[in-house]
Amino acid sequence: MSGRPWRERPADPDLVAALVQRKGLPDVVARVLAGRGIGLDEIDRFLEPRLRDFLVDPSHLADMDKAAARLVQAVRDKEPVGIIGDYDVDGATSAALLSRWLRGLGVPVEIEIPDRLLDGYGPNPAALDRLRLAGCRLVASLDSGTTAFEPLAHAALHGQEVIVVDHHAAEAELPRAYAVVNPNRQDQDSPCADLAAVGVTFLLLVAANRELRRHGLAEPDLMGLLDLVALGTVCDVVPLRGLNRAFVRQGLRVMAKGENTGLIQLSREAKAPELLEAWHLGFLLGPRINAGGRIDRADLGVRLLTETDAGEAGAIAARLDQLNAKRRQIEREILDLADRSIRAQLDEDAPVLVASGEGWHPGVIGIVASRLVERYDRPVFVIGFDADGIGKGSARSVPGVDLGQAVIAARQAGILQKGGGHPMAAGVTVEAARLEEFRRHLLDRMPARTGAAGERRPVELDASVAIGACRRELAIAFQQLQPFGQGNEEPRLHLVDARIASARPVGTGHLAVRIEGRDGGRVAGIAFRALERPLGDLLRSADRPMQLAGTLKLDRYQGDERICFHIDDAAA
Repeated sequence: MSGRPWRERPADPDLVAALVQRKGLPDVVARVLAGRGIGLDEIDRFLEPRLRDFLVDPSHLADMDKAAARLVQAVRDKEPVGIIGDYDVDGATSAALLSRWLRGLGVPVEIEIPDRLLDGYGPNPAALDRLRLAGCRLVASLDSGTTAFEPLAHAALHGQEVIVVDHHAAEAELPRAYAVVNPNRQDQDSPCADLAAVGVTFLLLVAANRELRRHGLAEPDLMGLLDLVALGTVCDVVPLRGLNRAFVRQGLRVMAKGENTGLIQLSREAKAPELLEAWHLGFLLGPRINAGGRIDRADLGVRLLTETDAGEAGAIAARLDQLNAKRRQIEREILDLADRSIRAQLDEDAPVLVASGEGWHPGVIGIVASRLVERYDRPVFVIGFDADGIGKGSARSVPGVDLGQAVIAARQAGILQKGGGHPMAAGVTVEAARLEEFRRHLLDRMPARTGAAGERRPVELDASVAIGACRRELAIAFQQLQPFGQGNEEPRLHLVDARIASARPVGTGHLAVRIEGRDGGRVAGIAFRALERPLGDLLRSADRPMQLAGTLKLDRYQGDERICFHIDDAAA
């Protein structure tokens, strides 16, 4: 019903047999691993990713040793350090990570989180001036700054030293900063190109701890801060491979200890289980932390993550939960408007969609772009214009299409006022008079539409199984492959000979179903947001044989546990 072909990943049967025999894995789990290219030589590191197996020497990154030495100088002199973070989860966790490290060493810290509406993205002269007046000659710009040429020139003019710690796409020219630590600088090749900003910040602290040891100074425990690294990594939707996978696996274990007061309170507000999985971070905690920066105070997220008083953290968490509910309502309204605005482009089968309108809240346009990517399987820009004809937009992509470079090229060509990002997400500022020129620029740079008949990006399937195979034992076996996310998706199964015995709407646009098979097996199922898609129409035609694609989950809620098949797609 998605219009995409289904493709089962090929798996070497000899490798499947070897994984079953030597590692004692269930056949279906072995097939998932073999289909994803996980061989015998790397299976142990995959199933139990340890930080020491993947952590690289931070010094391979340009400017890293210089930045670490400057941080340690600030520690030795008890010099106030300013931090500028982005208003999303990656920015908040990066700022909280550096702040907690510095404060643990007795260093005064001032944090500035730019307001999405008033300041825009990244460091700005006003925030830098406030930090300078607060005594911060040293400033760390986290998850932003790689393309902040004018603000950082302003800082240098006033005697401030700025360390940029970022992961967004860089230009050949770098801003006037004390150091630019970014694995995606054009003048280096790094195995860390997939790290979120919080991961790069962690590497900076690894280097700084090494510098502390060189001076005979005590070093903070970085392992205890991995909960922040895991949260930022998952929520920034970077590939969960290698070091990122180790960050998240170990960070979830730290999170289970309940040592971050803010995360404890936020988990309670979100009604999250005690033992968190990666998807809880991405779908329960992350949206609430983001809600402050989207529609209210941008600093609420970092305040929550650095708060040690349970009462104050509880109040912030409750506020974020309320803001998240308000954000969802605004999102639904703008999603409907944005969907209508791209109808003509869909009729043209455009390779990239540009939705635009007046008065759209800039705090939710990124989420709306994500929703439209889910619906139409192609890159999407969503741009909201103000009364002066200035539009601020967010974009989300699909694998294989680099938005960041396309946006930077448009800014360099003078089409955009501002623009930057990385392959899967980007932000732009554009005048209404140049919107069509920008759209033509994107059409020229985007690859030919992959959605043409027979050529659409396929739904990747890991194995075909009968309904009777959907048992608790299989769901538990799949948990060995966590954490799941971008680059390590949950095993997607093809259920053959399925029949929808019953279907009923639940929640906001979801559909709960009971699935039965010819083999007598049965399992509960759910299709999220199905009522707004053709998928919902098919699933509600009960008693009709069909095939289903989706994931098998062991859902736990308030002490109850049940097996549930999460439906992604269906074929009659």
